Amino acid sequence: MLKGEKTRQRIIAKAAPLFNRKGFESCSMQAISAATGLEKGSLYSHFETKEELAVAAFDYAWSASCSARTGNLEEAANSVDKLKLHIDKCVSLPPFAGGCPMLNTAIDTDDGNVVLRRRAQNALHGWVSFLTQIIEEGKSKGEIRASVDAEALSTLIISLIEGAFMTSKLQKSKQPMLIAQQHLNAHLESQVRCNENQVRA
Repeated sequence: MLKGEKTRQRIIAKAAPLFNRKGFESCSMQAISAATGLEKGSLYSHFETKEELAVAAFDYAWSASCSARTGNLEEAANSVDKLKLHIDKCVSLPPFAGGCPMLNTAIDTDDGNVVLRRRAQNALHGWVSFLTQIIEEGKSKGEIRASVDAEALSTLIISLIEGAFMTSKLQKSKQPMLIAQQHLNAHLESQVRCNENQVRA
């Protein structure tokens, strides 16, 4: 990797937690300059605008979050257990410094930066697609009931997890996350898993 690219990646790594904690408007280039030890002029030699840096920082933060949430899912015995392992990772592992990048960016850009909001929307779409693929594979293997709506279940899982993230943050307690996990696991066992005595509908 060339020196310029190394510097660019270092800037992104330092800026990502700042943007994730403070949001686009509140995160100043001066703060990023202080975190990186580079003058603002040097920052702008790598990124033409603050928005360009914020987008790269979001991609970095979301990639790190996804890696933490999806690693080693192949260790699960079947598709339902894979979903439960994914949920457990979401609950037990910190998504990124400052919280979930997708949730933070969605809230921060609700009436603001269109480019970053679209980035968060794409992240959500990718997450739904990831879970939908697991569910569809489970249906094809007879591990998940054929009647299960894969996209609806994916949306339910994400909505409960993200809602619990927000509630946990406000209450400064992990209890909402644990409650969400308990309810999701119960739903997967009672309404999703295809047991031997159940007829696939």
